[in-house]
Amino acid sequence: MAAAAPCESAHSLPKNIVIKTEPEEEADDVPVKRDPAVPLIGPVSGLQPLSWSQDHRLAVCTCNSLSVMELLCSVDSGKQDMCLHRTSIPVPAETCQLLVGPPAEQAQAVEMFASHPDATIRQTFCADQVINPSVGVHKGIKYASWSPLGCDSSGRCLLACLTLDHRLTVHYSHKRLEWSMLVNLTRKYSERLKERGYAGKDNKPPQVNLLDFDELQRRFRMQIPLRMEWSRIYTNKQVQANNTGVDVEMVLLAVLMENGDLVLWKFPLPFTKGEDVVFYDIIESGVTRPSNLAWWEYENVDRRMSGLIVGSEVGPVKIMPVSLSGVKGYFTLRHPVILWKECDEIAVENIKCVPMIHPIHKSSCSLIVASRGCYIFWCLLMISPAGLNVHNSHVAGLHSLPVVSLAVSQHGVAVYTCSSDGWIKKLTPTFTERTLIFKQEELLRPENLTGRRIHGIAVSHNGAYIALVSTQGMVGSFHPINRSYQVDFVTLKTPEAAALLLLKSPTLNLYKMADLLDLVRWQILKNKCIPTALLEELDQKIREADSPYLWRFKLFMVRVLHQSIQAQDFGIIWKPKEGPKVFRDDVEEEDGEDKDDAEKDEDELGMVKEQEDNQEEEQRVEVQAWINTLETHLMREYMKKLLGMVYLNTGITQNISIPTCGMLEFISKDSNDRAVEVLAGHLKNKLNKQIFSERCSLCQDVLPFTDHKQAACKNGHVWPRCALSYKACQTLTYRRCLLQDSIARLPEPEDPEWIKKILQAPCTLCDSPLI
Repeated sequence: MAAAAPCESAHSLPKNIVIKTEPEEEADDVPVKRDPAVPLIGPVSGLQPLSWSQDHRLAVCTCNSLSVMELLCSVDSGKQDMCLHRTSIPVPAETCQLLVGPPAEQAQAVEMFASHPDATIRQTFCADQVINPSVGVHKGIKYASWSPLGCDSSGRCLLACLTLDHRLTVHYSHKRLEWSMLVNLTRKYSERLKERGYAGKDNKPPQVNLLDFDELQRRFRMQIPLRMEWSRIYTNKQVQANNTGVDVEMVLLAVLMENGDLVLWKFPLPFTKGEDVVFYDIIESGVTRPSNLAWWEYENVDRRMSGLIVGSEVGPVKIMPVSLSGVKGYFTLRHPVILWKECDEIAVENIKCVPMIHPIHKSSCSLIVASRGCYIFWCLLMISPAGLNVHNSHVAGLHSLPVVSLAVSQHGVAVYTCSSDGWIKKLTPTFTERTLIFKQEELLRPENLTGRRIHGIAVSHNGAYIALVSTQGMVGSFHPINRSYQVDFVTLKTPEAAALLLLKSPTLNLYKMADLLDLVRWQILKNKCIPTALLEELDQKIREADSPYLWRFKLFMVRVLHQSIQAQDFGIIWKPKEGPKVFRDDVEEEDGEDKDDAEKDEDELGMVKEQEDNQEEEQRVEVQAWINTLETHLMREYMKKLLGMVYLNTGITQNISIPTCGMLEFISKDSNDRAVEVLAGHLKNKLNKQIFSERCSLCQDVLPFTDHKQAACKNGHVWPRCALSYKACQTLTYRRCLLQDSIARLPEPEDPEWIKKILQAPCTLCDSPLI
């Protein structure tokens, strides 16, 4: 194992082949600061204040609240600024008090140790803010962690929040811009420990009571959370009452305690009730003074393994095995894996793990990076037939001050580091035959961010943006009297590179690529046109593979183009021109000539302006017709898919909550579609000449299917139609798309499972979840 970082000069490179993990052209990307800069109400708190989720929400830890900013690719705004929706989770007013025994016994112990004759014990007790909260407790958010996408009832992310007074809670935003707490894990774990008599994993009850200072410290440290991280989503088989197996999804939340224990909580998905969370396992890591935590996930063909990477303030780093019993295809490590064993008193922070493919050996591997003071620790894990291979080293010389934050871009793997002086460095890993080297680059900062003190950075899910939380730096060799904190967004990719990634996206979902999509939106609004090369390549891909994702991408760009030509420039339309004043007898004659010239100029300007207005109006009409064509195509394709599912899942003459007859009549108007004719014939045979019409809930009149967006009866009652089932929504509660494109009804108790599954799908026009 190496002990020093390899230099990036050409002389240090091995003679064998070198393969880079990032395209060469991405080095030419120039970072650009996007507006707006978001001010924060309170100071930043926590060592890692920024966390970016897979559903494009940024959490910022402050002393007042957990501020959340959601990035939206709005098609209803013509402004070039980023569209951010702000919410927050306030810090609870009451202080979280941990119980380590009977209240009377705990009060007696506190009173005894406050005046203990041993000065060592007394000073240790008085300086501990947890055991002795009378010295003052800090208020604020210590850490925030986002779950994977698809964990809540809307298919979005859950948010785990840890306060500075050691309260660990899980929240979700079911009502769009309103956060609700689902479960308090600190209280739940405290009750579990109380039931078990504060015993360890071996279930042996303690031999002494709280009047022993070591026992008092042990009981507090075993329930003080330091960090928490979510696993990936796992699927296991659950046996039903009729002996059939059903796939059930779950996610684990690992909590690192102050005594080194790892507590695992199991969340069944979708997670909607706090009572459903179950204690899963506890792992004794044996790490003294733990500092950080991260999940290690390995997957290679039919072999999968999971583990927890634990760092220490003393220096060592290790992977603890996690047993996933019941999860198909998962194996367990036989023993912990030591990644770094030297106790050099350099704390391990900002642990990140990235799964990669070794381009030379063509095998799966894991890259683990972490900050240790001014250095970057890295470790490459590869599993071969001979066993687990560990290669580790340090990257030195990056920063003169300790690294305060570290972020990793998953797509085109790159590591971004920053120190408090504002310098941001980019490390690009490069594989060789036996090891790994890093190419070091300095990230250019926009002028208005130069000289600011950076507290943390975070990279968006697809690597389009890097978020920075900062405050004022030194002003004339002095610290500012009053500090203000703000979050800035800087681009890491060009719109052209983002468009290329969108065309090659393996997820085929616009919502999951929203950060890249926002760069394309920005370019169209700025140039007021769709790039010709992008449109031609998109049309070519549509001809090759007629994917609904490509049609939705094209619809998005055309709708943004429509907004760009809708926005008017309110500049100085007319500016008076003052000539030299003449004081002569013939001034009246000259004034008459000037008036004639001015009238001619005004007429010419008026004609030019009228022609421009006519051209703009024609362009708007043309783009609107383009939008209607694309929406109609997407509607017809989804309607054919929906009717196919109705045919496969229904019996003869069965009335369901999908207006099959009306849809057949509506979609059959186009006689040139052979697929519709065949599908209509099969469905009519199943219906057996039965007609199930929708009826208005107010007047019981028939609701004809004449429009896919709304239904209107003869008495003038108008109801919006569900975009997923096309049934008229005749209730006051329904779900709306995140971008306000469409609505969807809520599942009804009598709906079969296949219809409930249809109603869980995203919007058919923009892939956004329906909330």
